[in-house]
Amino acid sequence: MRVYVSVDMEGVAGVATADQVTRGGHGYPRAQRLMTAEANAAIAGAFDAGAEDVLVNDSHGTMDNLLPDELDQRARLLLGEPKSEDMAAGIAAEHDVALFLGYHAAAGAPGVLAHTYSTDFFGVRLNSRPVSEAELGALQAAAVGVPVGLVTGDNVLCDLVRTRIPRAFTAEVKTAYGYSAADSLSPAQACDRIRSQSAQAVAKATDLPAAEIPGVLDLEIDLHTTNAAALAARIPGTRRVADRTVLRSCADPTELVDFIIVCDQLAGSPSARD
Repeated sequence: MRVYVSVDMEGVAGVATADQVTRGGHGYPRAQRLMTAEANAAIAGAFDAGAEDVLVNDSHGTMDNLLPDELDQRARLLLGEPKSEDMAAGIAAEHDVALFLGYHAAAGAPGVLAHTYSTDFFGVRLNSRPVSEAELGALQAAAVGVPVGLVTGDNVLCDLVRTRIPRAFTAEVKTAYGYSAADSLSPAQACDRIRSQSAQAVAKATDLPAAEIPGVLDLEIDLHTTNAAALAARIPGTRRVADRTVLRSCADPTELVDFIIVCDQLAGSPSARD
């Protein structure tokens, strides 16, 4: 049994503010420890259920947030950026199940620190429906035949997962009280819940289906300025469909994520400011 784990930070218990998830913020070092503890809980649960190999991908921001010297030594750590497949870097057909930890709701949703890949995007829609990073990751996993077994985060995300990835287990570790406020479980309680749900997901992995990849993958991104949209529209195969919105018909989940990452880089450039 080979297990893949992708770890973000915004959905971790005890995390609710931009200061905590931004390098240099006063709360960031503590958030690193909380993130690492949740990763360790999932790793422990996976091995409880018979895992033989666990690969952990650091998926937040600069992708070097997890504390390697505090991570369960039975797991391998993939860190740093840029990485092919980004938040799903390293996932392969050899994996039996994927676990997504510390994830958050989509851009525009009422979840804690909700966004889709970039705070420079006001909205990201797949086939006209708002899409979260968890859903995009599920499509990337499905492209190599891997099911998503567990998603952890706030109540808004977990409610979404129960609808969009219905066979996946969830571990709800906090309730959103706004964009930067949460009613959170204690870190210890959250880790206990994650370890239990991780073990169940790994134990049931062979019964879980991979996500269905739609035949059409039309991705729309609402950018923060008209200049950013103008720049993104210059990417071959991309159309500008509104003042701040671009549309691209993608061939596969990898192209979806690649396009998002390029638009994020463009949106952050000085020439993208109005």
